[in-house]
Amino acid sequence: MAASVFDSAHLARLFPTAEVGRLFTDGAELRAMLLTEGMLAKAQGELGVIPKDSAGAIQRAAMEIHLDPGALAQATGANGVSVPALVAAFRTEMQAPEHAQYVHWGATSQDILDTGLMLRLRQAVSVVERDLVQILTALAGLAETHADLPMAARTYGQHATPTSFGALVAAWGEPLINLLGELPELRRACLVVSLSGAAGTSSALGPKAAKARAALARLLNLGDPGRSWHTDRTPVLRLADWFTRVGLALGKMGEDLTELTQTGIGEISLGLGGSSSTMPQKQNPVGPAVMVALARQGAGLLAVLHGAAMHRHQRDGAAWFTEWMCLPQIVLGAAAAAQTAVGLSEGLKPDAKAMADALTGGLDLIHAEALSFALAGLMPRPEAQARTKALCKEAADTGTPLKQMIARDWPQLDAAALTDPAQQMGRAADEARAFAARVRDLTLE
Repeated sequence: MAASVFDSAHLARLFPTAEVGRLFTDGAELRAMLLTEGMLAKAQGELGVIPKDSAGAIQRAAMEIHLDPGALAQATGANGVSVPALVAAFRTEMQAPEHAQYVHWGATSQDILDTGLMLRLRQAVSVVERDLVQILTALAGLAETHADLPMAARTYGQHATPTSFGALVAAWGEPLINLLGELPELRRACLVVSLSGAAGTSSALGPKAAKARAALARLLNLGDPGRSWHTDRTPVLRLADWFTRVGLALGKMGEDLTELTQTGIGEISLGLGGSSSTMPQKQNPVGPAVMVALARQGAGLLAVLHGAAMHRHQRDGAAWFTEWMCLPQIVLGAAAAAQTAVGLSEGLKPDAKAMADALTGGLDLIHAEALSFALAGLMPRPEAQARTKALCKEAADTGTPLKQMIARDWPQLDAAALTDPAQQMGRAADEARAFAARVRDLTLE
């Protein structure tokens, strides 16, 4: 993995990757590749591709032998890939050349690296999945509790119409439900083994190639792609896209939290905030900023990863190296965002008074749309809109609340109802409760 903030000791608490971080260490990568080599030997032993006693010896050694990543560095730098050095070191450590000669039989470096990668990505998906369920559980509680709490919706940063805090929370959570719903198919189609040999033709394995690949998939509990995917990076791209969209969904939540905690709005409390080095009054929204930054990084890296999917011929070193640099950062970014969101979602509190003040402090102009539709029952819609605009201008010029002007000019309308946020939230409360119900159904499955 390329050096990044995720490798930094003093930034580890700012970008917490939990168990996923350990999956992208040198040691974890080597263990995944050794497991692949061991299970490959077992599969080939079952099929008679290599001697059964050699297969057993290789499998046992793969579980017992520990290799030093540093000892592989020089050869990896020369070869551009770690597998040749790993295989050579593994054969030496076995101290059984009669069996060691069958290590890596019919495979190529990419088979071992890609299959080992899928083993680690499977674990990463499960960890992030667990965190998303925890986030959704917290958000569902907030959505249900505050389904009827009015607040100002904002478009282009300006007051639009009333919504509820519960509906806002539901908007954060709905993409996460959809992302979880994609996982069964994603696991089936993308978490797959690779066993195609030097040029993707499985020539060294002969007529038993397909059976060997299927057996390896079964032993590792991964999917059998039924083909070579050396230069078709679709499985990697789809998984990376999923992790990126996790980050983007949480980044949107972070953007809203940053805005709603800012001075002059203050409609949400984060519980714990970050301090400033020089301004003691500040409680900075550090967690939301982390989520936004990680979302931006992930989106940018995904674009680079897409470009790296164009391999030349049967394997492309530059494209492959680019994937190695981008993919871990995308996965770790999503994991860090999810970990951050777990803590934030469990500590969020709305400030009902600040929300009410925002709704009533604008001369009731947030209810202009409701007035225009009420007037459309008395006159043509274009005229209703024009009259409402004129009334809003008068309210702003004179400082007179819209409610008073409605009562003055159209006493037949219920001015109190038209300017009551609780009655002008549309389906906001229903959507908040429906989201909470979907989360309950999800967590009970």
